[in-house]
Amino acid sequence: MSDKVLLDYGSGGKASQRLIGELFLKNFDNPELRRMNDGAVLSVSGKIAVSTDTFTVDPAFFPGGDIGALAVHGTVNDVAMMGAVPRYLTCGFLIEEGLPMADLTRIVESLGAAARAAGVWVVTGDTKVVPKGAADKIFINTTGIGDVIVDPAPAGDRAAPGDAIIISGTLGDHGLAILSTRQGLAFETPVLSDCASLNHAIEALLRGLPDVHVLRDPTRGGLATTLNEIALASNVTCEINEDDIPVRPEVKGGCSLLGLDPLYLANEGKFICILPEAQAEAALSIMRADPLCAGAKRIGTVLPTDKPGAPGRVLLKTGLGGKRLLGMLEGEQLPRIC
Repeated sequence: MSDKVLLDYGSGGKASQRLIGELFLKNFDNPELRRMNDGAVLSVSGKIAVSTDTFTVDPAFFPGGDIGALAVHGTVNDVAMMGAVPRYLTCGFLIEEGLPMADLTRIVESLGAAARAAGVWVVTGDTKVVPKGAADKIFINTTGIGDVIVDPAPAGDRAAPGDAIIISGTLGDHGLAILSTRQGLAFETPVLSDCASLNHAIEALLRGLPDVHVLRDPTRGGLATTLNEIALASNVTCEINEDDIPVRPEVKGGCSLLGLDPLYLANEGKFICILPEAQAEAALSIMRADPLCAGAKRIGTVLPTDKPGAPGRVLLKTGLGGKRLLGMLEGEQLPRIC
C-alpha cells in the first residue's frame, strides 16, 4: 500500500480490496466480516438496543486515546446505557486524501484492539476517500447493536424521587485532555482522557441489580447537562453535593486556569447511575469492583419538583452550604470533542 491514503482506496476496485484485506480485515477479523458480504446476518435474541454515532475528534490522537478507540468506546457505552450487552458494530470511515497510511494504520489497530477488549465484533463497514481539503483527516461512524438484558430497561424518564445518584468516577478528564493537547498546554501533572468501554461494568451492575432506573454517560455537556436532560424527562429535581463530586486535582487546576467548569466538560469513560436508595451501597460495591469504576461515588439524590407540573431541574449544594441552580450548557464549550 502507498504511504498515504489515495482517492483510489475509496474506488471499490483493487486498491480498495487491498486496503480492506491488508488493514481492516486484519484488525477486525471475525467469522461474519470474513464472509465479505455487503452486509451482515446477525444472531440476536429478544429485544435489541441500537445506537449510532459519528466521531470527528480533533486532534485524532490525544493523551489516553485516539479516534479509533473512541469510536468503539462511545458507541459501546451508548448501547450499554440502554440496558444491553453490546455485541456488534458497523464501522464507516470518511478519509481525507493524503492522510498518512501510518496514521490510518494506528487508528485501525486501536479500533480493533478496543473492539476485542469490549467483546464486540465489527461485522460490516464502508470506506470513502474524499479529495484533499474536503474533510479534516478522518471521520468515523459506528453503529452498535446489543441484546437488552433487563425489563424495563434503564431510561432517562425513569428517575424517581428518593433515588440515589451515583457517578462512576472523576469528571472532566477527557474534555481537558483534548483542550490541553489542542492548545499545546502542559500541566505539571499530565491530564489523560478517560476514554474507555464501560459495558463490562454495566453488565455486572445490571445482572446484580436489575432495577436500575437510569444509566447515562455524561459526554458532551458533561454531568450538569446530562442531569438536566434526566430531570426534564423524569420531571424531578436532581440535587447533587459539590463536595462529593470527584474531580482530579490536575483537572480542577486546569479548569481554574482556563475559566472552565468541570461539571460541563465532556467525559468518555464515566456513567451516571440512578437507582432506588435501598440499592445504592450494593451498586457502589459492584461498580468499585471494576477498575474503571474504582472511584465511584454517591453524589446526590432525586427529589420531587417544587410543585406539581414544574419542570425538572438540577441543584448543586455548594461547599459553603448554599444551593445553586445548574442549567444546561449554552453554546459549544469545546467543538469536536468526540
